[in-house]
Amino acid sequence: MTGPVVVGVDGSSACMAAAWWAAREAVDRHAPLHLVHSWTSQPLDVPISQDAHSERLYGREVLRRTEAELLHRHGDLAVTTDLVAAPAAQALLARGGDAELLVLGSRGHGSVAGFLLGSTALRVVGLTRCPAVVVRADDPTVGAGRDRLVAADRDEVVVGVPEPGPAAEALLEFAFATADAHGDLLRAVTVVPGSPGPRAEEERRAWLAAELAPWREKYPKVTVAERVAVGPAAQLLLTSCGRSRLLIVGRRPHPSHLVWKLGPVAHAAVRHAACPVAVVPHG
Repeated sequence: MTGPVVVGVDGSSACMAAAWWAAREAVDRHAPLHLVHSWTSQPLDVPISQDAHSERLYGREVLRRTEAELLHRHGDLAVTTDLVAAPAAQALLARGGDAELLVLGSRGHGSVAGFLLGSTALRVVGLTRCPAVVVRADDPTVGAGRDRLVAADRDEVVVGVPEPGPAAEALLEFAFATADAHGDLLRAVTVVPGSPGPRAEEERRAWLAAELAPWREKYPKVTVAERVAVGPAAQLLLTSCGRSRLLIVGRRPHPSHLVWKLGPVAHAAVRHAACPVAVVPHG
C-alpha cells in the first residue's frame, strides 16, 4: 500500500500553498493525503493565546477549512487530519516514517517558515526518513486558487545526480517515479568532478548514461534529457530549473539521528530554487 503524502498546515498562506501542492501530488501518485496541525506551534501571524482550549479550537478549524478546500477541488481524494499537541517538528518527523512524502510550507526566499519556523524546518528536512518537499507561498509553479494549481510551462522534473553509489540510486528512483506520475520530462544534471577536460566530461557522460539505463527501462514512458556540466553544483542545478515543477537533491546520512545539517547543494536549493524542492535521504 502506498504511504500517505503528509503536509503540515497552520492557516498561513505558506502552508496553504504547500497543502495545494501536496493534494495535487497525492492525486497523481494515487496516495492518501494526511493533514497535520500542531496546536502548540502557531504561525507568527496568529495572536498567541494563553488558552489551550482556544488554540485547539483554532487548530480544528484550520484542519476543517483546509480539508474542505482540497476536497472541493479533488472530490475523490482520501484525506485524513491530525490535531496534535507535540511540537510541529516532532509531529512531522514521527509521521514521516511511513509517508510517501513530507511537505512543508515556506514564506519565501531566504527563510523557511509557516507551519515550522526557521531552523526547525531545516531540521525536519535534514532528519526525516522519507523525501521532504519545501513549497514557497509565492512559488510560480503553484497557482493561486483552484483554477491554476500548476503553471502550464512547468513540465519538467530536475534531479541532481551525484557520485556513483546509493545516493544516485535513491535519487533516480524517486525522480523517475515522480516524472512518470506527472508525465513530465526528466532532466538529469551531473557535475564533472576534479580537474575538468574533454576526457573527464566524456567519462562523466558515459557514467550518467549507464546510471540512467536501468531506470529508463523500468519507466519507458519517461523522456530523459541529460546535462553534464562544469561548475558549482548548486548554481548549475538552480539554472536548470527554468521549466521545472520540482527540483530533487540528495541528503547524506548522519551517524546520529539528532544531527540535521544539510549539505551546501541541498541548502542552496531549499533557499533559492524557483520551484518546490525535494530533499531525498540516501545511504
